[in-house]
Amino acid sequence: MNPFVRFMASAAGRLVRIVAGLALMGWGLLGLRGTAGIVVTVVGVVPLLAGLFDVCLFAPLFGGPFRGTKIRAARE
Repeated sequence: MNPFVRFMASAAGRLVRIVAGLALMGWGLLGLRGTAGIVVTVVGVVPLLAGLFDVCLFAPLFGGPFRGTKIRAARE
C-alpha cells in the first residue's frame, strides 16, 4: 500500500483532511469574495466530508480501497 494512502487513512490523516477542509471553507467564505470564494468553499467541502466519512479519494488512484476501514485492515 502506498505510504501516502496509509497516512491519509490514519487518524492523523483524517484530522489533516478535516482541518484542511475547514481552512479552505473559512478562506473561501471570509478571505475571498465572489465566485472564487464560492469555488474555494465548495472545494473545501470535499476533504472535510472525506475526513468525516472516513473515505480516501486518492486510494483508488493507487489501487487501494475507497473506505478508510478497508485501507487500515489491509495494512494489518
